[in-house]
Amino acid sequence: MHDPASILVVEDEFILREMLAENLRDAGYEPDSAENGEDAWAMLQANPQRYSTVLLDRRMPDMDGLEVLRRIRAEPILAHIPVIMQTGMTEPEDILAGLRAGAHYYLTKPFTSETLLAIVATAVGDYRRARELQHEASLATQTLRHLTSATFRFRTPSEARDIAAMLSHACPDAQNVVLGLSELMLNAIEHGNLSITYQEKTDLIEAEALHAEIAHRLALPAYAERFATLVYERLDGKIQLLITDQGNGFDWRKFLDIDPARAFDSHGRGIAMARMLSFSELEYRGRGNEVLAVVNLSPPG
Repeated sequence: MHDPASILVVEDEFILREMLAENLRDAGYEPDSAENGEDAWAMLQANPQRYSTVLLDRRMPDMDGLEVLRRIRAEPILAHIPVIMQTGMTEPEDILAGLRAGAHYYLTKPFTSETLLAIVATAVGDYRRARELQHEASLATQTLRHLTSATFRFRTPSEARDIAAMLSHACPDAQNVVLGLSELMLNAIEHGNLSITYQEKTDLIEAEALHAEIAHRLALPAYAERFATLVYERLDGKIQLLITDQGNGFDWRKFLDIDPARAFDSHGRGIAMARMLSFSELEYRGRGNEVLAVVNLSPPG
């Protein structure tokens, strides 16, 4: 059992701030409130490991939500906290500004308590999984720095996370690499080998049934023999990670960059975030069932 997650609610309107805190408290979370960006930033600096998610108002006087978000992403100890941007600004350029600054999710005002709690639950789950992966990566042995090549097979999400946690420690920035590598490997299982479509994953997350569906499909004859591979190679100045699945591929081009059209979805940002934060290069090949991720071992030039 996890301890109740602490959520930082940043909202300058008193009534809305109290309503958000009450909804979160009723759902079993521990909300803290800040009425402006300055207060929120001070609270995050004072206790950087307290919060599992930040629920952030986009438009506030003095320090607005975008500035708070930029500061969070620039601070290594805070950078991986999921931020849910709540806003009435729904123009594509406004959404894109938030996504580029590092917003994980968007809530459009007005929103229902059901929508709020569904997004918060997804964000908290993402944060907890990321912390677990980072912890596992930190425990991996330093001898992996001497690994020159290896091939791994994996079928299940737990196998993918174990391999990602281990191999990431061979890289200079293990905590960033483990998040991106696990994302690519999970995509190979879910969307590749198990043929879970984007819309199916959306519906399954909303119904809190994704893990059950993955287990169900892994047992079906059509998928039971499928596996994905990861080929690890340490070359001069870089590490290459080649992931291949046995699925039919997908249109990977629209997922390489953050798309405002998917800003309000519960998923769909993992590949773009991995490309931006985890790897020096990221290249999908062919029909999309093969992806090459590169980690530079030393600065270019």
